[in-house]
Amino acid sequence: MKTNVIVTSMLVLLAAFCVAAANEETTIVAPTSEAAEGLDLQAVAEIFKEAETLEEFEKALNDTSIGVNNLDLDENGEVDYLRVVEQGEDDAHLVILQALLGEDESQDVATIEVEKTGDEQYNMQVQGNEVVYGPDYYVAPVQVHVHTWPLVVWMYGPHYHPYRSRFYYGFYPPWWRPYHPVPVFHYHTRIVHYSTRASFRVTRTSYVHTTRRVNYTPRSSTKVKRKTVIHTSPNNRSVSKTATIKGKNKSATVGIKKKTNPKTGKKSVSVGVKKTTKTKNGERSVSKGARKTANPAKGKSTVTKGSRKTKSTARGSRTTTRKKTTTRKKR
Repeated sequence: MKTNVIVTSMLVLLAAFCVAAANEETTIVAPTSEAAEGLDLQAVAEIFKEAETLEEFEKALNDTSIGVNNLDLDENGEVDYLRVVEQGEDDAHLVILQALLGEDESQDVATIEVEKTGDEQYNMQVQGNEVVYGPDYYVAPVQVHVHTWPLVVWMYGPHYHPYRSRFYYGFYPPWWRPYHPVPVFHYHTRIVHYSTRASFRVTRTSYVHTTRRVNYTPRSSTKVKRKTVIHTSPNNRSVSKTATIKGKNKSATVGIKKKTNPKTGKKSVSVGVKKTTKTKNGERSVSKGARKTANPAKGKSTVTKGSRKTKSTARGSRTTTRKKTTTRKKR
C-alpha cells in the first residue's frame, strides 16, 4: 500500500517535469543522488532559523526525536553523525555540515552561508555539496529578513567566536547512539512539518558571494557510496532521472528522460514506472511508460503508451507487452 502511494506521488512529480519540458522558462530543482534523500536542506534551514547557538543547531540536526538526519553516505546501515564547523572572514560566515565516516574521514554535506550587506541587511543560503546534491543546489529564504534570527544576531554580536564541534568519529555526545536509517517515504513523512513551510525555496541561483573569501578547504571522503540519478549526454542533449523506492518485498522504480536532437530539433520526454513484487514462487514486475515526441519542423507530436508484465519463476519467465501510439498534428 505504501509503495502504491509513493509511486503515485512520483508520477505527479514526473508529470510536473513533463510540463516543464514543454516550457523552457520553468525550472525544477531536485537533488541528484539517492544520498540526498537522507537530509532535506529545507528542514536544515528551518532548524538553523530557530536555533540560538550552533551547538544547539548541531544537537537538533542529530536528534532522533526530530529525525531530520537520515544520511547513510557509506551505506554501512547506520545514520552518519553530522558535525558542525564554523568559520568567518570579515562580514561573511560559513557553517559546514560534515558527515563523520571514519578516522580522519569526513564528507562535507552542505554549507550554510551568511553575509552582511548593510545595516540590518543580510543574505543567507544553504548550499548542498555537489557530491551529494549535484551542482548548483541551493536553499534560500523566500524573504531575506534574517537579522532577527538568534544565530545571526550572535554571529554579528560582540561576543562572537567561531564554533567548532568537539566531536569526531567514535566520540559522540552521550545522548547520541548510531541508529538505522528509515525508508525514504517514512523520512519524508517524519519531516513534513518542516518541508511544507513556505519560509525557504530551492533554487539554482546563488545569492551569497562573500563567503568565497573564507579560508576553508572542502572535505571529501572516498567512503561515500552514492547512486547518481541524473545523467547528461552532450552529444544528443539528453537528461534522465531515476529514483527507486524500496519496501518489504516490493520496489518501484520511476524514471524520466528528456532528449533533444540538435540536428532535427525533435524533442522527446519519456516517463516510466516499474513495480516489482517478490513472492515465494518467484518475482513479478509491471512496467508502464509513456513517451511524447514533438517535431517542430512538421508541427506534429506523437504519444506512445505501453505496458509490460513479466513473471519470473524457477521454470522460466513470461512477458506480455501492450503498445498504443497516437499522432497529433499541432494547430
